Amino acid sequence: MIRVIIIEDEENSLQLLTGMLAEHFAHIKVLAVCSNNAEAKAAITAFHPDLVISDVELGEETVFTLLQQLEEINFEILFTTGYDKYAIQAIKFAALDYLVKPFTAAELAEAIRQYEERQAKKQPMRQFHALFHNLKLFQGDMKKIALPTVTGLTVFAVKDIIHCRGEVNYTQFFFVSGQKLLVVKTLKEYEELLSDCGFIRVHKSHLINMQHVKSYTRGEGGSVTMSDGTVIDVSRRKKDEFLQRLEKL
Repeated sequence: MIRVIIIEDEENSLQLLTGMLAEHFAHIKVLAVCSNNAEAKAAITAFHPDLVISDVELGEETVFTLLQQLEEINFEILFTTGYDKYAIQAIKFAALDYLVKPFTAAELAEAIRQYEERQAKKQPMRQFHALFHNLKLFQGDMKKIALPTVTGLTVFAVKDIIHCRGEVNYTQFFFVSGQKLLVVKTLKEYEELLSDCGFIRVHKSHLINMQHVKSYTRGEGGSVTMSDGTVIDVSRRKKDEFLQRLEKL
């Protein structure tokens, strides 16, 4: 049995969600339904849920305010939102789950399946550090990203990523410290996540941080030398885009 608290201030969205849960998820027990942060804080304190399903925007507040007020977060949270690109990006960087409204029962089921998978592996919740940090400094150069590791998740500063190499369904990260990390996600997923942070895909197998480009060598596509000495080929298709970005540094 999954014990759930719902935080939602839109009546239509609430009816849709509770209807889906009642129809498709017999193993989920809704402990409380809250419409604001004050109600939610009281319910979380009283019921100690396994999972909180919450809208990001709650009137003039956000659920982030509630999370930062809690002394301990010993539950998982599934965010729902209809807009707010800024919030979604912060959530993505923290490797937390979210659903974009209007979502389907199948999308909700997939989010719950992933929750159950994490619980089976007993992965610790370490993402909130990255989330709270990015909510404060998302316009700066100190964004953080939570990456899955063998023991759970580890938070890294985005500026410390030199480049990423795609390996079929895996991505290898290379950091300024010399550390390497193999992550079970595709390079395309990280390209989408990091594209607004100065990263560019220069080759089908390589995503680089433009701030760590040391030099460029001309050629059919050419090649870049990164700050760690790694030489990476630039594909002909990506050459013009890369050179335009390089000129703007």
